[in-house]
Amino acid sequence: MHDTALSTGALFFASYANVNWTTVVETGSLDVNGSLRNVAPADLFYVGVDTEFGKSVDVKVCIGDPLPFRDEFADCIVSSSQMEHDDFFWMTFLDMLRVVKTGGYIYINAPSNGAYHRYPNDNWRFYPDCGNVLVKWARRNGFSVELVESFVSDRAGDIWNDFVAVFVKGSLHNPPTTYISDQIKSRNVWKWHAEAPDQFTPVVEDLSIQRHQAEHIKQLRVQIEDMAQKCPILTT
Repeated sequence: MHDTALSTGALFFASYANVNWTTVVETGSLDVNGSLRNVAPADLFYVGVDTEFGKSVDVKVCIGDPLPFRDEFADCIVSSSQMEHDDFFWMTFLDMLRVVKTGGYIYINAPSNGAYHRYPNDNWRFYPDCGNVLVKWARRNGFSVELVESFVSDRAGDIWNDFVAVFVKGSLHNPPTTYISDQIKSRNVWKWHAEAPDQFTPVVEDLSIQRHQAEHIKQLRVQIEDMAQKCPILTT
């Protein structure tokens, strides 16, 4: 798990968990360099689900099978760095909605960019409007759900920009006290009932970095040319 996946997951629990929660399900829970289990409230019944047993995995499921839980089982379902490997993530999202309680939350963190990494496949990247489309898909399939917030976070020390989305099953009566997106650097931020994204930009961070590097290279070339004129020996 890369740096921002872990830190943003911690912010989700800090911002949304409440004293009435008892049960959390994590899909794609295998601990690879960290786990959301480590940043969840300690008193929760935490169930990790993945396609193979290992550290932080309590339940093994076969690829394509539904989650092995009854309807309205969990107060929250979290997924971090898992959806890009899911053959049919939109079907998994519907199953999450089946398993989470009415009034409960779904948290998704998936790459918006980054390296090709197969576990066992690498199928998808997620862009700013994905959360709204997943809501449309769920409603078309009979679920009541709202997007609470979604955004693409800026990178920290690693290469990844994360698409992050928080959904509530049913209806939200008041906006959150604290949005995750208000606590970290992010762009193209959708908030509850918004008609357009905040911090809108068509420029992804990769492009911003490329432009900055190109400008830096241009400045270095000017400096080298200036030095060459002042010191002709450098050109011989």
